[in-house]
Amino acid sequence: MPSLPMSPQVFAILAALIEQRAGLHYSPEDRELMADKVSDRALEAGFDSLLDYYYFLRYDPAGAEALDALVDSLLVHETYFFREAPPLLVLVEDVLVPLVKQGRKPRVWCAACSTGEEPLTLAMMLADRGALAGVEIVASDLSSRALERARSGDHNLRSLRALPPGVEGRWLERGVEGRVRVKPELVDAVQWKRVNLVDEAAVARLGAFDAILCRNVLIYFQDDTARRVVVSLAGALKPSGQLLVGTSESLMRFGTALSCEERRGAFFYTKADS
Repeated sequence: MPSLPMSPQVFAILAALIEQRAGLHYSPEDRELMADKVSDRALEAGFDSLLDYYYFLRYDPAGAEALDALVDSLLVHETYFFREAPPLLVLVEDVLVPLVKQGRKPRVWCAACSTGEEPLTLAMMLADRGALAGVEIVASDLSSRALERARSGDHNLRSLRALPPGVEGRWLERGVEGRVRVKPELVDAVQWKRVNLVDEAAVARLGAFDAILCRNVLIYFQDDTARRVVVSLAGALKPSGQLLVGTSESLMRFGTALSCEERRGAFFYTKADS
């Protein structure tokens, strides 16, 4: 299906609308890529002009829901079990399990969890150490489709590409047609929520956390948006709480008030103990 024509002006207003809604940033060199994806949604909705589609998204009462569906189709859902596992292991062994042993029930938030492989990996690590029941895990994403998949516990075989020995059979079972299913007790141990990270009020409503994982997410935001999100995440941390970002990401250029410390090769951003 050919793409609808997208002028630089229409690209600019559509890109601004998407960024305002979800924080996703598209630069001018992404115009052709965005035109392909947006055209599909516009044609499905019965529009043969992307400018008309923009006006529908921007001003029609049904536009907000359609804009969310468009954003959902643009989101990147690249994730797999035990992705960048060493920092998760350090979090579990050095932060969460000790808190559980102290009689506390730490809260962890996996932000932008996509189809759920990260929080489920965390649940497996905690369960292996007998600490899963002692930790509250919240996982969120902007995509309703991704969360539906996460809640189902149903995943494809590509999500197994970093699986360590002993996990399959214990926490994962292969099904038919190249699918794998997570044990229900792990899926049920996670609170799945739809949250837009650029919505500061929505983040605040989640409450305070001992640890937040927001990994491989900030790279999709412009610096100003990423800075606002980091401030919002820091506000959701308890004193001495830990924020983890992706191994290729750094918060230092944002001038964050969080202090960076290295633990066994993993970098943690820590909130001051007030």
